[in-house]
Amino acid sequence: MERLDNLRPLILFVSGLMGAAGVALAAAASHGGDTLFLGSASTMCLAHAPVLLGLYLGHKHIRTATVAAMILGLGTIVFAGDLVSRHYLGDRLFPLAAPFGGTMMMLGWLAVAAGAFFRTQNR
Repeated sequence: MERLDNLRPLILFVSGLMGAAGVALAAAASHGGDTLFLGSASTMCLAHAPVLLGLYLGHKHIRTATVAAMILGLGTIVFAGDLVSRHYLGDRLFPLAAPFGGTMMMLGWLAVAAGAFFRTQNR
């Protein structure tokens, strides 16, 4: 897991971008038209951005924090990206992108849960 520590700044960066994207998507969704996809993408971004921040900050207490954050971040980007692509381009990001992203998010949450079973230096 120590090798993954080099990726920690990326987690903080993605958390910030994801939070900003969530707010921007919420604003776009509030301006009329068919905004179902944008609202859902905003919700996923705003739900997972603080989780990534928490995993970034809690990496010394949650052994699986870095890998869980990477999986959650990737899943959220793919899922939300597919919804945004459907809204603005009228087509999927790639075939089965949303189910892939959703599955990645679920796996990321399971990686968070798995952290309960791995000892850290502080326990």
